[in-house]
Amino acid sequence: MIVVQRRHKIKEKLFQQRSVKVSELVKEFNVSEETIRRDLNQLEREGLIQKNYGGAILIEDIENVAIPPVQQRKFQFFEEKNAIGKKAAELVTGQQIVILDSGSTTWCMARHLKQTTGLTVVTNGINVAEECSQNEEAAIFLLGGKLIKKSMSVVGPQAEMELQKYNAHFVFLGTSGISPRKGFTSSDIYEAEIKRAMIAAGQRVVILADHSKFQRQALVSFSSLQDVDMVITSDLVEPAYIREMEEVGVKVVVCPVKHELREEEE
Repeated sequence: MIVVQRRHKIKEKLFQQRSVKVSELVKEFNVSEETIRRDLNQLEREGLIQKNYGGAILIEDIENVAIPPVQQRKFQFFEEKNAIGKKAAELVTGQQIVILDSGSTTWCMARHLKQTTGLTVVTNGINVAEECSQNEEAAIFLLGGKLIKKSMSVVGPQAEMELQKYNAHFVFLGTSGISPRKGFTSSDIYEAEIKRAMIAAGQRVVILADHSKFQRQALVSFSSLQDVDMVITSDLVEPAYIREMEEVGVKVVVCPVKHELREEEE
């Protein structure tokens, strides 16, 4: 099992049990105590846990409140999403206008836009706007409309109408699933409508997708494969899936994360 998969399972245990023990994780995953402690060190850096003698617990702020799913998703495949977000941020230069939708991978991208000068960000994501606000030079436009609490995103006709005013250099979107037949899909019909409006407002459209999104089909399609300019993903994706997109003319950028995440032989 590679590191990203093991850490994902540890996070699932934390949300279910509120705490984990090193000894139990060592037995379950058949790895060394040192390996598990490295995993917990990473989760601590992500702000998810507080380590204690023999294990770790969810930090108090997380344990005492209901966590919106978008917040939980930030901790799933974090290393991979962060690499994808960093690569996406490298496309953006100063003085550009970018549209980012709500989501965990676009949030990771926002973390890497803090030094971009003269940036204008248009978003429907509360989490994305908050992260982008750390760039003191950035102008941030948060779309109005109905708030979907589970994703902390704003949707609806008002937001769609506002998007008609913009002409962005780039549109960066997350996706719930990617399939050759249905293209890029979303699990929410209203969020799919916002994504379509964002695509219409941009000169170049870039999809950010971790490996779990491939060969999955969510509720509703928001774009065909051919209607986007680029997909940024990681080398955890099966090469055959990447070839399928390239065959229909989609440029695919693959971030090298496998060598960093794959388990070293003990």
